[in-house]
Amino acid sequence: MLANIDAIELATTAPIQIIDITDQVRERLRVSGLRNGLVTLISRHTTARVNLNEREERLQQDMVTFLKRLVPRDGNYGHNIAPVDDRDNAHAHLLGLFANASESIPVGDGELLLGEWQSVFFVELDGPRPKRQVTVQLLGEG
Repeated sequence: MLANIDAIELATTAPIQIIDITDQVRERLRVSGLRNGLVTLISRHTTARVNLNEREERLQQDMVTFLKRLVPRDGNYGHNIAPVDDRDNAHAHLLGLFANASESIPVGDGELLLGEWQSVFFVELDGPRPKRQVTVQLLGEG
């Protein structure tokens, strides 16, 4: 049984940003030597998420526009009256209710078993942030 834990570190530059991390996940898988098993990814943040979706520039912009409309930043939110980290980010926490903090992806023959159009995304909901992290756990047979 092979078990490995790693991390992907990144910085974000926009209030809401969708970043393709598929290549970084594939590289960690390659280095690990895992042939068959599972890769689990988890965002280490309450205002950022991990998501599987299609990589297409206009669609990604549509996603950002949708999130901004779904929960506007300037809403009347109690959390913003006395935020614990000096950020008026209630909207980001509320957006987090609609997405996963983690994803698990099967691995077969050393490859991520993603669909033809699927990519792995880190979704920033409260940026920009200089340091964000996704934990990558690989488990299975080498």
